[in-house]
Amino acid sequence: MHYHFIAIGGSAMHNLAIALHLKGETVTGSDDEIFNPSKERLSQYGLLPEEIGWNPKLINLKIDAIILGMHARIDNPELIKSKELKIPIFSYPEFIYEQTKNQLRVVIGGSHGKTSITSMILHVLTKQNIHHNYMVGAQLEGFDCMVKLSNDSKIAVIEGDEYLSSPIDRRPKFHLYKPNVAVISGIAWDHINVFPTFENYVEQFQIFAESINQGGSLIFCNEDVELNKMVSKNSFACELIPYETHHHQIENNSTYLISEKGEKYSVDVFGNHNLQNLKAAQLVCQKLGISSSRFYESISDFKGASKRMELVAKNNYSSFYKDFAHSPSKLKATTSALKNQFSERTLVACMELHTFSSLNIEFLKLYRNSMKDADVAFVYFNQETIKHKRLDNITEEDVFTSFATPNLKVYTSSKNLEQDLLSRNWKNCNLIMMSSGNFNGLDFQLLASKII
Repeated sequence: MHYHFIAIGGSAMHNLAIALHLKGETVTGSDDEIFNPSKERLSQYGLLPEEIGWNPKLINLKIDAIILGMHARIDNPELIKSKELKIPIFSYPEFIYEQTKNQLRVVIGGSHGKTSITSMILHVLTKQNIHHNYMVGAQLEGFDCMVKLSNDSKIAVIEGDEYLSSPIDRRPKFHLYKPNVAVISGIAWDHINVFPTFENYVEQFQIFAESINQGGSLIFCNEDVELNKMVSKNSFACELIPYETHHHQIENNSTYLISEKGEKYSVDVFGNHNLQNLKAAQLVCQKLGISSSRFYESISDFKGASKRMELVAKNNYSSFYKDFAHSPSKLKATTSALKNQFSERTLVACMELHTFSSLNIEFLKLYRNSMKDADVAFVYFNQETIKHKRLDNITEEDVFTSFATPNLKVYTSSKNLEQDLLSRNWKNCNLIMMSSGNFNGLDFQLLASKII
């Protein structure tokens, strides 16, 4: 088969392209911008487009199907040509469903934690030598490609994003997977450019739960207030399995799981949020026939997904972490986890307002007290990012007032933020840098070499 990717440079799209290439299919693609790591990885497999930009001449009847990325616009010339030639067009979630529709599909949804839960499940399945297909949104240690679509697997584990599927399919991605086993980790309003009200956002998770196949299961965090409200208001036909934070102890800056039998197991991940994720992964693995003892043995050396509480550097008295956290609930969970794990150390927490939601003046108010567990809190935003996203301007005072945290300092220059970090004494002090961006190109490894 010949598949052509319109917007091949996306995180999920380029991984799907590589997966199909490794499967032996013919893959071509195009994009108007491709950045690393996508660019390097596509080049490694000979899939990098020869020219950047859209070219309708690439579209012809030798192509069996088009896979359309969300980055493309509805007036994309390649998309128009594909429609004229009546070539089948799929969004990547549609395509993944088609590839896995005869397999047991586990779909992980939630406003936060879905990448970590998916990663934990994949880690355990791999260590238990259980053959499986998968799609996950972050790079994992030991995995070259974050999509696998073999024909002989009986299981598919899919990270279920609630964002839209493609420019011509405005349904959330996770509505298309029709899971046998589904997880919802929690509901906290996000993507306000697409879901303008909280009620509209919650409705997407209700539709996701209703899409579970007959005889299937919904594993949900009953510590999440909004999720509990949604579940209690509806009569879902599937089996309902609630979960809570895994029972644990913290000793000497290390976390130990406590099993139902009272046994202790050391793990590398920490924080209530991560231990909720771990419990969800354990329940999924039980559904897949993995016993608790085998799960604990396998999860003990799980390091986490890329940028999810990822350790950059450490010494005997200081640690530097980076995290993808950008929403209010994620900031709360990440700062709380680090403060509880290292209670005797000062916590310096830095976050970047980078997403469409976080740079919206109304949504900004939801960040109130979200960094209260940090001893020192820094917030950075770039005025150029606001202009690029065509949003109304916000000021440093707007940010300070919205966070309502006395120990907060606001920056519009990443250089000034870096200088303040370098001037600090890092003895018995931890640093967490949180963003879905990169603090305007701040080099974390270089910064770590100077302070750790």
